[in-house]
Formats: sequence, C-alpha cells, structure tokens
Amino acid sequence: MTETLRLATRGSDLALRQAGTVRDALSSRRRDVELRRVETRGDQIPDELIHRLGKTGAFVRSLDEEVLGGDADLAVHSLKDVPTEGMDDMVVAGVPERAPSGDVLVHPDGVGIDDLPSGAVIGTGSLRRTAQLKAARPDLVVEPLRGNVDTRIEKLLAPGLQAEHERRLIASGEASAMTAEESGADDAEDGAEDADSDDPEIDEEFDRTVEEWFDSLSDLERSAMERKVETEYDAVVLAEAGLRRSDLFHEIPTTRLPREEFVPAAGQGAIAVTATDPDVIEDVRSAVDHPRTRVAVTVERTILGELNGGCVAPIGVSALVQGEHVHTRVRVLSTDGTEEVADTRDLPIRSHAKAAESFAADLADRGAADLIAAAREEAEVDQGTRQEADDE
Repeated sequence: MTETLRLATRGSDLALRQAGTVRDALSSRRRDVELRRVETRGDQIPDELIHRLGKTGAFVRSLDEEVLGGDADLAVHSLKDVPTEGMDDMVVAGVPERAPSGDVLVHPDGVGIDDLPSGAVIGTGSLRRTAQLKAARPDLVVEPLRGNVDTRIEKLLAPGLQAEHERRLIASGEASAMTAEESGADDAEDGAEDADSDDPEIDEEFDRTVEEWFDSLSDLERSAMERKVETEYDAVVLAEAGLRRSDLFHEIPTTRLPREEFVPAAGQGAIAVTATDPDVIEDVRSAVDHPRTRVAVTVERTILGELNGGCVAPIGVSALVQGEHVHTRVRVLSTDGTEEVADTRDLPIRSHAKAAESFAADLADRGAADLIAAAREEAEVDQGTRQEADDE
C-alpha cells in the first residue's frame, strides 16, 4: 500500500467537494490523499440525459478503471450513480454519513409545487423526477435539463436576470444610447431624446443604478447573466444534498418536495468510496463508514437491484433506520406518471438485506415488474430511434 493514497474523482465542483470530505476523513487518520481528476463517459456526453447514457454507471466506471489499472488506490462516487450489479471486481469500502436525501423545488421566488401555475415549465434530467412530477401535477410541462448543480440553477435564473437587466438599462437610458450607437448618428439623436425623456413610472421603479444593482448580485447570478438558454424554466428539481455540498442551498429559495410523492432515488445523498486493495479497504472503512447510512443504502440498493430497474425506470426507494427497524418506502411509476405500484414497510434491521429482497419480490408480483419492463422497452425504442437518426 502506498504512503499517499490516490483518490480518483470527477472534476466537477460537486465531485471535488465530495472527494474533499473523504480526503479530510482519511487525513485525520494520518493518511495523505492526492486527488486524481478523471473524465467519465457521462462527462463526455453533456447533452444526453442520464437515463439515455446506456447502462447505469456512466459516471462511475472510468473512475473505477483507474483503480483497477493501478493508477489510483480508491475512487469516490455519488452512490446513486453506482450500479447494483457488475461491481464484482470492486468493493464499496466506505459510505460516509448521508446528507439530506430528498428532492427540492428551486424557484426564484420560493414558490412550492402546489402553487405553480398550470403550464409552468419544470426542468429535470431525471426519469424518476419526471414521472413523479407528472403524477403530482399533470398540468405542468416537464423539460429536460442537464449540467452540474450550478449550471442548472444558472439556466433557471438567466432569463429573469437578463430581463431585469434590460429593464434597468431602459430606465437609465443606457439601452437607448447603446442602440443609437449601433444604428447611426441620426438615430443617436432620436435615442438621446428618448433617453432624456422623463417617464415618472420608470424613474420611480428602481432605487439603484444599473451598476449598483449588478454589484449586488451573487457570483452565481452574475454567471447566470452571461448564460444563453434555449428553454426558459419556471422552476427546477434538484437533490438537496447536491445543493448543500455545493454551498448553494442558501443561494436561492428552495422548497422540500413531500417524500411520500417524491421518493428519492436509491442511494441519493450518500457517497460511495470504492477500492480493491484489502489494506485500503480497511483504512477507508474505519475512517469514513457510517453504519446507519450503510444499512439504509443497502436496503435501497437491494430493492433496486432485485427490481432490476437501474436508471431506465422511474423508481424511488427511501430507507431510514428507526431503532430495530428500517422504515422503507418504494414507489415505482410508469414513465408518464399515470400508473404506479407503491408501498411502505418496516424491515427488521437484523435481516435488512433479506427482508429488502422479499419486499422487492412482493412489489414485482404486484405489477412493478411490468412497469419496469415497459419503461425498459420505451428506452430501447428511444435509443433505436436516435441511432437511426444518427445513421441518416
């Protein structure tokens, strides 16, 4: 085992922050850790939605291959991205204490899901969230959204901030002046007249200059000002954990979505540290593993694996350790949100993995297997259609 542990991670801000928490935990055990940034398949296809990237693990395998190839000693992942199968050559050595695992609605004014007007456009890159939104509010319009956490928020904020900037420019006369410069001297005179005209409604609308307003913006809002967007979103749905780890949770108003309807993805909010070397595995397990989180995510991932849903079906699985039981909620939906199989069950903690298998089998028999099979077939048809388009 090397003196300095090489930790493979994606290069996004969120991934680096997650890797940093693992590094700090290991450093407290007097182990030096060097972060090794790796580009994954998911990073290489930025315009594809997660469920269209093929098998689960688009953000995982490239990192684990660094470990298997000897170029890294361990890798850090968002646990919800780690496949429930095909990991025989890797060990999930550590699962740190979980962050809040639920979803939140992000809206510039803090509006909740029930108060959104009919026809509001909601952005998400998740098949599960899409189906849950359609089930809760079929009158909303759900549009695809990809990108890192900050990118998604910038896409939400950009149109409103840019429109506000334009209004302030017009009120100050700067917009007229800039337009005049571009259109020539004759128009400049007209623009100057417009700029000098007094409109009491506009003059009294703003109490700060354009510069003062811009200076008051956060770094996130300034970045959003520069972003061009094709789709204007009224709100977006994101994981609370990602917002918190990115230090963005308090940057914009959020509303927690009810967990009964918006059941999180298996493993959401948790981090996984993978390794192969027995000594490294022991070091990681003793430094970062959180027993209650490990039990909860084992239940969630066991159910997801038994249902064979991966990322091609809208499946929410949430488990919480409560004394001698693990309170578990599962919701399997059709992709359009019109059909579902859902249930809750308290599983005995001493046999949580076996009990989770039994729970999944019951759900499958009650129709969950049919919903997942239909979702998988839709995904295959969609993938085939896109391949034909590419061939043309």
